[in-house]
Amino acid sequence: MSVGEEMVFQQVEMGMIQEKYDPEKHYRRSIRLQGYDSTQPGAYFVTICTQARACLFGAVADGEMQLTNPGQIAQAAWETLPARFPSIRLDAFVVMPNHVHGIIMVGAQFIAPSKGLCTAMNEQGAINHASTLGEMVRAYRATSTRFIRQAGAPDFAWQRNYYEHVVRDEDSLNRIRQYILDNPARWQFDRDNPAATAPDPEDTWRA
Repeated sequence: MSVGEEMVFQQVEMGMIQEKYDPEKHYRRSIRLQGYDSTQPGAYFVTICTQARACLFGAVADGEMQLTNPGQIAQAAWETLPARFPSIRLDAFVVMPNHVHGIIMVGAQFIAPSKGLCTAMNEQGAINHASTLGEMVRAYRATSTRFIRQAGAPDFAWQRNYYEHVVRDEDSLNRIRQYILDNPARWQFDRDNPAATAPDPEDTWRA
């Protein structure tokens, strides 16, 4: 069992819930970016959905997420990412009934990324190079899937693809942070909500 997986297990056993993002304390919908070097310093907004958008992570009540055990595992697995990828810092994050939104900071501080060539990603073996965003997402999905299945959802799976957005400046970063914070309160309008009757336009966080 890896260090990250041990941390997930311990956090789930203790029922640990991540503290809410505090803008005073913490410094989607584009598909995966082809030809972009996601090893370079910067901020990346990521959305990962469950397969068939199955609502397994909990429910929204009075504008707040009530997490199931699989939802707690999805949250705890995200929180362990820096243990495996020491060069990253986690920013705003939320678990929704059938997806997660999160911001990953690569490098010591926010630096608006510039375009570059995408480095090849090694599918096997230890991570001994500057890790790509894709590797981080794969590690997150693999760890969370393993524990969610062990917790009583043997058929659980994430959607094969995921969405990523390169955050270009501080204004965009703050809009996305606010979007993540507001997500539970706006679940009834969420485009990923199967019961939404009047979903919001796509990419409202860009406004």
